[in-house]
Amino acid sequence: MAVIRPSSDLCNRYGEISEFCNQQQEPVFTTRNGTGDLVVMSNAEYERLSGKCELYRMLDAGLADAESGKSRKTKDVFSDIERKYGLGKA
Repeated sequence: MAVIRPSSDLCNRYGEISEFCNQQQEPVFTTRNGTGDLVVMSNAEYERLSGKCELYRMLDAGLADAESGKSRKTKDVFSDIERKYGLGKA
């Protein structure tokens, strides 16, 4: 469930908001004059969401490449990796 607090709590109750965000891994939505203003979240949660966005971007790019014929067979890619790094059958 969304936690909504007035923006004044950022100054007056920063420690409480920080503790909540870090422990619960949930954002806190702040309002200014009754209107949505900011979203505060822990650094760890921000990094997780940023990584997820980057993964989705990369997947979209890969799918677009596959649809346009700019892809290679998986076995060819892994063969190149094995050859480059001396992996494979010993």
